[in-house]
Amino acid sequence: MKINNNYDNLVPNYLFAEVAKRTNEFISKNPEKKVIKLGIGDVTLPLAPVVVEAMKQGAEELGSKETFKGYPDYEGYEFLRQAISDYYKSFGVTVAADEIFVSDGAKSDCGNIGDIFGTDNTVLVTDPVYPVYVDSNIMAGREIVYADSTEKNGFAAMPPKDTEADIIYLCSPNNPTGSAYTYNELEAWIEYALENDAIILYDAAYEAFITEEVPRSIFAVEGARKCAIEFCSLSKTAGFTGTRCGYTVIPKELERDGHNLNKLWYRRQATKFNGVSWPVQRGAAAVFSEEGQKQIKENIAYYQENARIISSAMDELGIYYTGGKNSPYIWLKCPDGMDSWEFFDYLLENANVVGTPGEGFGSNGAGYFRLTSFGDRGNTIEAVERIKKLLSKK
Repeated sequence: MKINNNYDNLVPNYLFAEVAKRTNEFISKNPEKKVIKLGIGDVTLPLAPVVVEAMKQGAEELGSKETFKGYPDYEGYEFLRQAISDYYKSFGVTVAADEIFVSDGAKSDCGNIGDIFGTDNTVLVTDPVYPVYVDSNIMAGREIVYADSTEKNGFAAMPPKDTEADIIYLCSPNNPTGSAYTYNELEAWIEYALENDAIILYDAAYEAFITEEVPRSIFAVEGARKCAIEFCSLSKTAGFTGTRCGYTVIPKELERDGHNLNKLWYRRQATKFNGVSWPVQRGAAAVFSEEGQKQIKENIAYYQENARIISSAMDELGIYYTGGKNSPYIWLKCPDGMDSWEFFDYLLENANVVGTPGEGFGSNGAGYFRLTSFGDRGNTIEAVERIKKLLSKK
């Protein structure tokens, strides 16, 4: 038998696993020190009460013969898909319920979507980049090309000249850089995709954090339905990081190579995915209720204030950064020309604060660092004070 040798081309250590390894080693050697983690983008606030009640009711329904549910629909229950469709409508975007596929999260779908595309396609990603876009395509053996996100373009890469691609990954608001594409910038990407007969895989996992006049969905931009698939998640929107629920939108008219991509994805899901559980889908539907939107926006506002606190510290220290306004991430330039891992170790050892080295997101992340706003308020304030005290001495 043979192993998929494409795995040999992966970076040996997954970024967040290396962060965890170094952090745990430091804690083991310094048990008396309080380490504050602003690295991995996991939420800390509990699920909204309306969501918890809906999940409880869903669980109780599974305990009665009259209301018991077995296998869910592969694409998600109609009541949840309609709720998501209505949510899109609330900010001016038309997406039909039968164009929505409920899943266990955007990360899974961003990797799994490759199943419906040939392995001989060229994949374009921005650099820095969320690792799953790269690693899942390396596993499949696809060629990967890069569009540069740098300080010059505000870490919002634009279509590269003289480079052709078949599959394009975009993330806005971006993880890790926190930048968000404008309407004009997305128009340029859509034009590029249509010229190349390519598909844009658009990760909108952080759309709920947008505060400025930038698109919350790629389908808010003309032409997107001819070339785009959108992924979204309740992980950061509603605290479902451990509960797992997201959704993917594929326009019914989207076709390539004589195939309808909406139908292909349904076929893939029917073969490899048995759907999201009844209690979770009941809880997810509650997110989109009037009370659910009110409660989750309170949580989002909490994280947005954390982001403001971190951003204000960067302003005070005179450190260049992106993000913090439309995003829970702050992407900062390492002081004194430090490289990413050097700054990681420096911050951990001297301020006992954990962030994420930018180098782990690609070559253009070298010399940059990501902090997240998903921490506890008190811990965020304490971490910021430690960082300010440490860096003000330099």
